[in-house]
Amino acid sequence: MTFLEHLEELRWTIVRSAIAIAVGMLACFLAKDLVFDRIVLAPRSSSFITYRGFCWLGNRIGLGDTLCPTELTFSLQNISMSGQFFTHLMVSFVAGFILAFPYVLWEIWRFIAPGLHRSEQGSMRGLVAFATVLFLLGIGFGYFLLAPLSIQFFGTYQVSAEVQNTIALDSYIAMVTSVTLWTGVVFELPLLILFLTKAGILGPAVLRTYRKHAFVGILVVSAILTPPDVVSQLIVSGPLMLLYEFGIMISVRAQRRMERAAASRNVQRPDQA
Repeated sequence: MTFLEHLEELRWTIVRSAIAIAVGMLACFLAKDLVFDRIVLAPRSSSFITYRGFCWLGNRIGLGDTLCPTELTFSLQNISMSGQFFTHLMVSFVAGFILAFPYVLWEIWRFIAPGLHRSEQGSMRGLVAFATVLFLLGIGFGYFLLAPLSIQFFGTYQVSAEVQNTIALDSYIAMVTSVTLWTGVVFELPLLILFLTKAGILGPAVLRTYRKHAFVGILVVSAILTPPDVVSQLIVSGPLMLLYEFGIMISVRAQRRMERAAASRNVQRPDQA
């Protein structure tokens, strides 16, 4: 294919991906009651599955109602004439992007696959599935843990009993969508580590050296987002630490494969000579 033919193929890849996102966005826009009442606004209720799970865990480990959430008394308000409509559009776009993400990855794979060797195609096909699983796990982690804990903390925090919390709709939506979406992106960390290792920029030695720094950063973020108790902090920080350790394992495996491939090439060169 010529350069212009590659550009044409890239254009249709982008067009098909955009159409998939638009279809997902339209479906979510039409399912307004489901998306807002049962998903986006659900963490405001004390009966949300995360809060019930924390309460159950506290009773099981002998902490009583310590982990049970306080009732969220803040109210949401819209102060812009077109605020609710544009909020509806934004949430529909984010939800449509999440729904279309596996297809978008597949389109990217279709575009780059012809330029790879067969062995590389096999590994990339696995990476596409791997990236999808990581992204969806991150979305679930953000929605069911980080977002509810953030809402619980910031929604009940008061500098004085004289000041009541009345939260703007766009502020609440921005917190839920950004926390959920960015957590999905953060969960792609092992994949990023893999690419950096193959590029020779990063290796397991560097990751091990800065492990303590990474863990301290994770604990600080967890302490900010969660209620002031050790159990909640561990529930949030634990999976992130495991994700970092998983990235180290992937880096070690990738580096060993690269070393074996380099050794194999060095062995073959004298024979060819």
